[in-house]
Amino acid sequence: MKQTEVLLQPNPNARIEEFVYEKLDRKAPSRINNPELLGQYMIDAGTEFGPGTAYGNALIKCGETQKRIGTADRELIQTSALNFLTPLRNFIEGDYKTIAKERKLLQNKRLDLDAAKTRLKKAKAAETKASQLNSARLEGDNNMIWAEEVTKSEQELRITQSEFDRQAEITRLLLEGISSTHAHHLRCLNDFVEAQMTYYAQCYQYMLDLQKQLGSFPSSYCNNNQTSVAPVPSASSNVIGSSTLTSTSGLVIASPTNLNDLKECSGSRKARVLYDYDAANSSELSLLADEVITVFSVVGMDSDWLMGERGNQKGRVPITYLELLN
Repeated sequence: MKQTEVLLQPNPNARIEEFVYEKLDRKAPSRINNPELLGQYMIDAGTEFGPGTAYGNALIKCGETQKRIGTADRELIQTSALNFLTPLRNFIEGDYKTIAKERKLLQNKRLDLDAAKTRLKKAKAAETKASQLNSARLEGDNNMIWAEEVTKSEQELRITQSEFDRQAEITRLLLEGISSTHAHHLRCLNDFVEAQMTYYAQCYQYMLDLQKQLGSFPSSYCNNNQTSVAPVPSASSNVIGSSTLTSTSGLVIASPTNLNDLKECSGSRKARVLYDYDAANSSELSLLADEVITVFSVVGMDSDWLMGERGNQKGRVPITYLELLN
């Protein structure tokens, strides 16, 4: 039971605090757990970097996932405490203590019974020896003394035997209830295992969703160990001031020159969204990865932003989230 408590709550100070509140019959104050704390720090850091930046947005998504893991961890602790630890603790502090006490009394009664049998055996041996030596008066008196000792030992043996039988019956009745107790705690153990299965399944699903979200980011943001090397154009094909870098798929990567040309012109262009973006306020437009929207520039707008349009929805979108199309 102690090791289960350590597993669910590794902090010894928190366990002592919960124990004190439990003994005082008061509800312990809510305490933020480590995943929730980490998630909050990630969200705060992502907000400082800016939700419109790739790294800031990724930090916020990781923080939200950590908070969900913290909530699942809290549910695991509550479920395990209710369905497993509390019944086990009640048994150990209640029935188990009673059984241990009665078993100890039975052991003491057995020792008393063994001692009474030993005294009777010695008294009978002495009586037999005294009866063989009946030639003198002293030996005759000694024979009567040992006869009285035998009678006394037999009476004491009957009393100790009766007490032992009564204590053995009490202990037997208590131990008979162990089978039903075992069945109950087996169900509690199954509940504990199911709670762990649910917890780990939730954590796996949360991290899988997070991995998919981070996978929608450009590879240059997601994998620092892999860098894409663009082929060096030949001198004949290298044109100074070129506005686009054309890929074999027909997409146009948004280079700084290309974006400047877009801002200088008054027309609009189609752009593919590279990864999800959640609008920070009503002036921005939320984006979904791989969707195609219309973008255009607005005079006086920040150089890192464009105006995006999807149907009748319109708002600012970050340039780094876009890939311009031909």
